[in-house]
Amino acid sequence: MIFDTHAHYDDQAFEEDRDSLLASLPQNGIGNVVNVCASVRSLQRIIPMTEKYPHVWGAAGVHPDYADEMTEDTLSEIRRISHNEKILAIGEIGLDYYWHKEESEHLRQQEMFRAQMDIAREEKLPFMIHSRNAADDTLRIVKEYVKDGMFGGILHCYSYGQEHAREYLGMGLMLGIGGVVTFKNGRKLKEVVQMAPLAQLVLETDCPYLSPEPYRGKRNSSLNLHYVAAAIAELKGISEEEVIRVTEENAFRLLGIPNAKAF
Repeated sequence: MIFDTHAHYDDQAFEEDRDSLLASLPQNGIGNVVNVCASVRSLQRIIPMTEKYPHVWGAAGVHPDYADEMTEDTLSEIRRISHNEKILAIGEIGLDYYWHKEESEHLRQQEMFRAQMDIAREEKLPFMIHSRNAADDTLRIVKEYVKDGMFGGILHCYSYGQEHAREYLGMGLMLGIGGVVTFKNGRKLKEVVQMAPLAQLVLETDCPYLSPEPYRGKRNSSLNLHYVAAAIAELKGISEEEVIRVTEENAFRLLGIPNAKAF
C-alpha cells in the first residue's frame, strides 16, 4: 500500500473533513501516513491525531520559518514528544532563505536546525529536512551530522539538482518525491528521479500543498499519491505497483515502524 511520508493533516485546510478523510485512507490504498509538525503550535496537535488512527504516525520538529519563535522550552517539548512510540522522526527541520533574506535570520535558522539535529541524534531518530534557496548551507550541515553519526533521513520535497542529490544519496539518505514530479516544468526533479535508485525514494504529499497534475492548485491529500507513483514509474520504466511496493519498504526500513503492517 502507499506510504505517505510527509503530510500536514493538522492544517486548517482539513478542518471540515479531517476525520472522515483520515478514516477513509486505508480503504483507498493508503496504508500509512506521517503527519509532520511545522509550527510551534503544531507540536500540541500531533499526539492526539496519531493516537486516534493506527495508520497515522508523527514527526516532531519546527519548520525554519518559525525559528524566531523557538525557545529552549520548544526544544524540550520536541524532545519530550519524540519519546512517544508513534513519533518516528524529527521534522520538518532545516533552512528556508526564500522569504528570509537577512544574514541574522539565516544564522538563527542554522542554530535551530542544528539544535533539532542534535535531538534526532540523541533520540536515535531519522530527520526530515526542508530546504529552500539554501542548498549549500543545508548540505554542509547535513554532512557534518552524518559524518558524526545519525540515523537516516529524508530530504523532503527535494527541489535541487542532480549534483546535490548525488551527495545526499551517497550519504544513504532518502529523497521525498511528491506532486512536483508530475508538473510540466518539473524537469529538474524528473532528472533526479531517473538518476536516483528506487531504494532511496519515498512518496510524500506535503498536503494540503503541492497537488499533482491533474489537481495542481487544489487541496492535496494522500489520495492523490497514485499520480506521483505513476509518474515515477513512467520515468523509471517500471510498474506503478513496483514503485508503491519499494517506496513503502523504504519508509518502513527508514522509519522503523514497530510491528509495521499495511492496514
